[in-house]
Amino acid sequence: MAESTLSVGTRAIACEAAAAAVQAAVAHAQALGIRINVAVTDPAGLLMAFLRMPGAPLHSIDIAIDKAYTAASFGVPTAQWLELIGDEEALRIGLPHRPRLVVFGGGLPIREAGVLIGGIGVSGGSAAQDEECARAGLSAIGL
Repeated sequence: MAESTLSVGTRAIACEAAAAAVQAAVAHAQALGIRINVAVTDPAGLLMAFLRMPGAPLHSIDIAIDKAYTAASFGVPTAQWLELIGDEEALRIGLPHRPRLVVFGGGLPIREAGVLIGGIGVSGGSAAQDEECARAGLSAIGL
């Protein structure tokens, strides 16, 4: 049977890997002494795993999910957005006002062998701490 030309296969993070990543991010936050929310999405930005530490900021729930969504939907870390926008006035004015787009650190794309399989987003600490926790999550799953 010939391969279809009407559809393509996609890869996505496994639920076990998503769960392990959020657990590792929380463990790292505990070591830092901060309380976070952490989300993992598939490459379409759909939620695969979420974990909230007791006492983590409530507004950070949606921010963590949106960081993961942003990282997955564009395939770049959220911390790079201001650099990417640069002096482009239309981008500077328009993009940050898009719903769910986050332009500060804490969201990372998840890639396996160069293929985008999801995103991880952390919120609750500083942008640098959030990104550190997200990297710990990725490290725990071998990425």
